[in-house]
Amino acid sequence: MSDENHFSGENRIKTHKDLIVWQKSIALVKGIYLTTQLFPQYELYGITSQMRRAAVSVPSNIAEGAARNSVKDSHVFCIWR
Repeated sequence: MSDENHFSGENRIKTHKDLIVWQKSIALVKGIYLTTQLFPQYELYGITSQMRRAAVSVPSNIAEGAARNSVKDSHVFCIWR
């Protein structure tokens, strides 16, 4: 399948939710939340919280970038920091 097919016709990307990277990031968030439920209670405000916040930031940044009005603005949210 060529790259052209990803952006035209039936496969057109309409929102950030159509992006595979966003879908995988949501799966990551769910996995992190399930995994951190098994952590000891005393870690709730330590590593558990940090891991959950970091995981949630990925789809959040993608969604925020998609909401930007220009391509230049939206690319800022899709680069590795």
